[in-house]
Amino acid sequence: MAAGGEQQQAHRPGTYKQKNKQHKHGKHRTKGEIGRENKGRVAVMALTKKQRRETRKMDRRNKANQLRRNKKDLVLTEKRKLGSRDGPPHLVAVIALHAEVDAGAVTKILRGEGVGGVVHEDQGVTGAKDSFGLVLPRFKQRFIFYRPDTADLHALLDVAKIADSLVFVLESTEGWDSYGEYCLSCFFAQGLPSHALVCQGVADLAVKKRSESRRVLSRLVESHFPDARLFPVDSEQDATLLLRHLSAQKQRRLGFRSRRSHLLAQRATYIPNTSQNGGGGPATGLGTLCVSGYIRGSPLQVNRLVHITGHGDFQLSQIDAPADPLPIVTAAPRLVKPVRDVEMMDGGDGDVRVLMKADPEKRESLQAEAEVDPMDGEQTWPTEAELEEAEEARKKRRVMKVPKGTSDYQATWIIDNAEQEEDDDDVDSCDDDDGMMEDEMDGDNESQDAGSECASEGDDDDEKEEEEEEEEISSTGCTGADQKYDEGLDEAEEGEGLRRYREARANEMFPDEVDTPLDVPAKTRFQKYRGLKSFRSSPWDPLENLPPDYSRIYQFQNFERMRRRILADATSEEEGAMVCWYVTLHIVDVPPSVMESFQTGKPLVLVSLLPHEQKMSVMHMLVRQHPSNTEPVKTKEDLVFQCGFRRFRASAIFSQHTSADKHKMERFLRPGAPTVMSVYAPITFPTAGVLVFKQRDNGMQDLVATGTLLSCNPQRVVLKRIVLSGHPFKINRRSAVVRYMFFNRDDILWFKPVELRTKWGRRGHIKEALGTHGHMKCVFDNQLRSQDTVLMNLYKRVYPHWTYDPYVPAPLPWVKREPPPALCDIDME
Repeated sequence: MAAGGEQQQAHRPGTYKQKNKQHKHGKHRTKGEIGRENKGRVAVMALTKKQRRETRKMDRRNKANQLRRNKKDLVLTEKRKLGSRDGPPHLVAVIALHAEVDAGAVTKILRGEGVGGVVHEDQGVTGAKDSFGLVLPRFKQRFIFYRPDTADLHALLDVAKIADSLVFVLESTEGWDSYGEYCLSCFFAQGLPSHALVCQGVADLAVKKRSESRRVLSRLVESHFPDARLFPVDSEQDATLLLRHLSAQKQRRLGFRSRRSHLLAQRATYIPNTSQNGGGGPATGLGTLCVSGYIRGSPLQVNRLVHITGHGDFQLSQIDAPADPLPIVTAAPRLVKPVRDVEMMDGGDGDVRVLMKADPEKRESLQAEAEVDPMDGEQTWPTEAELEEAEEARKKRRVMKVPKGTSDYQATWIIDNAEQEEDDDDVDSCDDDDGMMEDEMDGDNESQDAGSECASEGDDDDEKEEEEEEEEISSTGCTGADQKYDEGLDEAEEGEGLRRYREARANEMFPDEVDTPLDVPAKTRFQKYRGLKSFRSSPWDPLENLPPDYSRIYQFQNFERMRRRILADATSEEEGAMVCWYVTLHIVDVPPSVMESFQTGKPLVLVSLLPHEQKMSVMHMLVRQHPSNTEPVKTKEDLVFQCGFRRFRASAIFSQHTSADKHKMERFLRPGAPTVMSVYAPITFPTAGVLVFKQRDNGMQDLVATGTLLSCNPQRVVLKRIVLSGHPFKINRRSAVVRYMFFNRDDILWFKPVELRTKWGRRGHIKEALGTHGHMKCVFDNQLRSQDTVLMNLYKRVYPHWTYDPYVPAPLPWVKREPPPALCDIDME
């Protein structure tokens, strides 16, 4: 009951109250009248969030379907153009993977009359021993077959970069030999285009052994080519099936060549430059190289630079368009005999027309290095703002009493007396050593540079410093089991290999450990090194103390954004000489060695460079050691690189592949782990395959690593670590006396701010020096063990050596090398 005088609250309806229809008062309009008045117009209906979400989902799905359909149509269009009237001829390279098979027998069958094609003997590659053009009117396809020299690895790799299809000739029982396996490893690492596998000799076997031979060979091929089909080529009917398969198979897209215009030279003439004073004789030893071939990849612009693989970068003067020498005709003679080569500059054929000429103002420059101004490093007079900041810093400087003879750098590490007394009480409660002057480190300052302001004397070049830092290991003969070496091997080379294995084994057992010299102070010997509180989080300025070589290179503000923009422009270009055109390129200032190489039968591969790709910078490559390489590869060793279309020699530094802002240098190429190689090289935009070779003393080259191009970043910080080790002499509960890390008192005081660690995980710091012979008292977070070792990590930034050389000599024929002795069999004493 409600209290007297209180009025009862009225009921209020909630949100679920039933709402009835209102009474129709007769003044409403019917639906028919409303429809006649609107005349078909429909009122705007507000979509709910769910409807809008479903609409956006349908739009995204429809857009994805459209993009997928457009890409599919583009791929089908490119596939249909290849080898047809509207595209370049299908370039096929025939490569033998076994020493006992003859790839020439395959090309001979392809020339047969039963194939039904028109053979153009003069439309292959001039100078090649087995190259010809083939037109199939029945398939409306045209091919160019090229058989490179199998013994020349550079020729094989260059042809595989631009070939549309590769035909591998296998042996009927073994498939491929060791050299064939080596070539396949290089092809897979570089990027393998579309391919076909053929074999000969199966028809010569007995009927009962044919199926068994095919089954064994198919099982062998599945390890490298899981979905490949094996084609026997013993008759012209088999050759017809092979040609049909080559023209209809799916083309594999290689990113490093699809975005750049490239061609294989089929004709070449050389016109030497004449003197400008009217003498008429050679002036500079250079000349104009006229190269003819079919454009592939993307349109070619005359103002862009071209790179000739193995010879360097050059400029174009003009592009001509002669008549297509390999047209598809329905009625033609069976064999077209070769005709005499006509000089293109003479215009003897009458159909040569100039497509475009280079504009000297728009043509890209060949300048690869930045211009160095020697006055850039001079000290300028400070501005007024800098003087005011220095004055304010001087006023705010903390004044304290320090011992006599203390430098300004050492005074920054001295803390207040209150903190010092508090730390001394904690340590003295567990130590019974004599009371000497104690200076406790500040935890926030332990990451400071321990040697950044030392004297400049003793600055040696990097080569001398590397030799001093490496631990010297005796290279005497093995005392274990006797090793059997072949009599033909060089003893000096074997001794060098043994020394390398010992260095690699020592680095594996004691990583980065070096001995402190007895005759040179440690603060002088390691003056370029500094300590870090944390390798992950401690700062390191990437622009600090850069070498002089950094003034010669180029750097992008944002390399990834520049890469995306340039590659997007390259795929959308519609100017210049279009794909599938047969053109003649006039390349200026070319040395005669390029023409001499072409006349010997080596392939001449040209590629148009993207903007900025002729400029030098610091390139980083992500590689892994190849399984066939068992020899240690040391950092800063001279190596041969195949990066995309480029081939050069350079000295690389190795570092770990991490996502941090600092990366630890590796002294050797680690097997089974990804490693980043950093070199001075021309800029190349990813993606591109990387092959790393090591040249022997006898001229042969061994494949040591494969990978991909990572980035171009001169500010990538690579730190070299050295570890100084000491032995605990006396161990207390929280402290220990350490010796053998330093050998004088000044070195201990100099490296006092650097943090210590042990192999068992203890952390600590130097408290004070004891005596004058290198003993020091150290404090740790827990008691040490007697078998523990005290370590100190020091770091310095390292840079590659400028040894870039674009001219790489041709390797000698490959010979399989015997495996070296195991590391466990080598005497380390």
